[in-house]
Amino acid sequence: MTLLKPCRIGLAAMLGAALALTACSSSGGGSANGVTTITLEGPNQWTSSGSSFGPAWDKLIAKFEQANPKIKIKTVVLPLSQFNQTESTQLAAGTAPELVFNQASYKPYMVYHLEADLKKPNPYVPGNKQWINQFDPEHYSLEKSIDPAGHVDWMPFNLFEAGVFYNKDAFSKAGVQAPISTFADLMTACGKLQAAGYTPFAMDDSLIGTSWTFNTIAYMMLAKYYGQMNAYDAAGKSGSNPQLTSKDWAKAILSKQVTSKTPEVTESLKLLKQFYDKCVTKNWSGITGTSGAMANIKDFASGTAAMAWGTDYAPAALTGVKFSFASMPFPTITTASSPLATNTPAQFGISTGGTSYMIPAKTNGDKLKAAIKFLQWMSVGKNIQQWLNETGAIPAVTDARIPTEMQGFAKGAWSQAPKVGGIPQGPPGVTNVSLYDGYLLGSKNMSAEQSHLEDMWTKAEVQAVQDNSWTNEPWAKNAK
Repeated sequence: MTLLKPCRIGLAAMLGAALALTACSSSGGGSANGVTTITLEGPNQWTSSGSSFGPAWDKLIAKFEQANPKIKIKTVVLPLSQFNQTESTQLAAGTAPELVFNQASYKPYMVYHLEADLKKPNPYVPGNKQWINQFDPEHYSLEKSIDPAGHVDWMPFNLFEAGVFYNKDAFSKAGVQAPISTFADLMTACGKLQAAGYTPFAMDDSLIGTSWTFNTIAYMMLAKYYGQMNAYDAAGKSGSNPQLTSKDWAKAILSKQVTSKTPEVTESLKLLKQFYDKCVTKNWSGITGTSGAMANIKDFASGTAAMAWGTDYAPAALTGVKFSFASMPFPTITTASSPLATNTPAQFGISTGGTSYMIPAKTNGDKLKAAIKFLQWMSVGKNIQQWLNETGAIPAVTDARIPTEMQGFAKGAWSQAPKVGGIPQGPPGVTNVSLYDGYLLGSKNMSAEQSHLEDMWTKAEVQAVQDNSWTNEPWAKNAK
């Protein structure tokens, strides 16, 4: 059976914060007096706490328990750096609690399959014919959410998106208009913000800033290659897909269809360095990333920095800041900044890589019924709207509203997945930041950076060939 790897996570896969494994309980124990207690276990995506998902979550659980007095929910917060190992081990051993975060590694037989339930009415929605109809079909549907065995294993509580947060007060003081539309305008804005006494863009040593900036730039620069690179469908068979698949990228890298010396890749590296040299925190490489909600959240929250990469979990972490903030896309690369640009708009894409939970296969009886009820209740807009508003999370269901602070992320081209998304990172054990930091810090020239990046891309795709059993493909037969 196929082992499912963790997908994009709002913050847990980005950072290894060493949080304590602690339980935050809104109820305790097992089942008694007709009350069924179930446990939800996962990493904290909102705050740095190792014991709680935050006040908004606690209020949400209390609301559910009030509406469902015969069900109690116990929340166990796992360390961000260990949740995958912990839950994967539990799922394999059959000891996982009733609800687990879906980005653990597992095999399809280890979890309960939801497709039959999703085809039935949601009891919390009068007149609903199929539970699946509650969800945004662009991001979560039976067809788009199946595992390699053909089953639907998890349900999203929200969606994931990232982009740029900006300090409205800083922009006003520096005379910068938001949103910043083009990369050329961004360079101008960085100069104005520096003159006004601000660090233009908060940055640290996490992948949030380095990898996301490079990828966003490269997606725009490489968009012209989509047609010639698009060789496989979502199942990995010959065909096409709206976005490049991981197999498309493996073929492109190992057949040298795209290399680190492809002109648009070289140009992307130059633009990345221009951004770092002109805009970001000067000592960024010495600042350890501590929050997957935002890069260098300390400088942004203190008002020192005017902008920062962040996710839709950031508003919960910014509660109490002394300035107004909002969100916007990263600016578009135009011909004003590069002769190789095609004016393709910047894109990141709303995805289901947010907060999603699944039920282990060993769950049965009243506990299974209670776990399904909780998932059903969590897919009703009126039940979760306050939680969405307080955390900034983007809803996965159609009857809920996008929080005000997240409007800049959730509209237009930025909210759509880039056609050439999925640019390779490094092989296992290699950090994303290490792909670029030597070049950005000046210890590698362009030639050395290209050699390093090509080596890392090749090793990553050789590993992907082995992991996915693509060795029979003509372009992969010599991958070693």
